[in-house]
Amino acid sequence: MLSGHAMHRSLNRPSLFMGGDREMTMFSGLLAAALIFAIHAWSAAITGGLLWFSALYVLRLMAKADPQMRPVYLRHRRYKRYYAARSTPWRVNRRGY
Repeated sequence: MLSGHAMHRSLNRPSLFMGGDREMTMFSGLLAAALIFAIHAWSAAITGGLLWFSALYVLRLMAKADPQMRPVYLRHRRYKRYYAARSTPWRVNRRGY
């Protein structure tokens, strides 16, 4: 039975920053800033800005397609390529047949 209380939107909304995945957006900004401040040249500033805006564009496209794309991909990478359809040879069968 429903209690009549609505769930707050922030509990169900994905954690996005500037339209993209939070961690990836901040990390791409950090990489662009490190490039700009480490080299101290106008060419590095232009390259860092282009890197930042292109990464932000791609991350926004990813978030628009599926906001949970990064966690799903990382979970997919942890799966094995093949799972055997039987247990290990050291399994003890206790049913007697």
